[in-house]
Amino acid sequence: MSNVRFTDGQWAVIQPLLPPRAKTGRPRADDRKTLEGILFVLHSGCRWQDLPRRYGAPTAVWRRLKTWQEDGTWLRLWRAVLGRLDARGRLDWTCAFLDGSFAPAKKGGEGVGLTRKGTGTKWMLVVDESGLPLGLHLASAQQAEVSLAERTLDAVRVPRPRGRPKQRPARLVADRAYDSAAFRRALRRRGIGMCIPAKRRPKAWCPKRGRPVVARREEYARRWTVERTFAWLGNYRRVLIRWERLLPVYQGFLTFVVMLLYLDRLVR
Repeated sequence: MSNVRFTDGQWAVIQPLLPPRAKTGRPRADDRKTLEGILFVLHSGCRWQDLPRRYGAPTAVWRRLKTWQEDGTWLRLWRAVLGRLDARGRLDWTCAFLDGSFAPAKKGGEGVGLTRKGTGTKWMLVVDESGLPLGLHLASAQQAEVSLAERTLDAVRVPRPRGRPKQRPARLVADRAYDSAAFRRALRRRGIGMCIPAKRRPKAWCPKRGRPVVARREEYARRWTVERTFAWLGNYRRVLIRWERLLPVYQGFLTFVVMLLYLDRLVR
């Protein structure tokens, strides 16, 4: 595989956001070379021990991915880039889309559950009108998606120059698996409109009194937006199958990929 690198424009955005180097102790490995090593593993799907030496020691690259996930660096980088796009009016908050996807886990580990598809981890995403991820949550694949929906919405925190982070899209579109009275109440408390079709009911079923469930077809027809985002993430081979037993390493990979999606939009 050819050499994988950040463009100068991308690195100009990333570099000022990186944690400062320690003034004492052993100096850390070169930032650009190390992050490009993570990028190489993501693109190629190779094993850590097969990482070309031009990116540094595989253990150093692996350790950087894990450590910066655990201390919140990757999440901070993602949200910083996200905030810049929002400040330029590049995020569309009029409608968001929620869905989950399954990634098989070959070696088990934390956040892995057994389903009919096998053992794996569930990705939960909230994306804006253009398909850019606003919130990401990982959990055991054994859990129902509707039970993870509120935690995924809680992950939406887009920083602004002043005041609290943005957290609420105007409307949320999801499939009928999210048709839950509890989830609908949660959306109303948050002030978020909804487009969630009702589950298919037996003919003899009688609805309870209350607000009728309505899903606008023109909004629901755009659910392909979130499916396209899952396809974008799938372009990075290393996240399609979870080989990492440690959840922070796999979370680091996915957060890094999501940051890259925004980085591409920011430097265009």
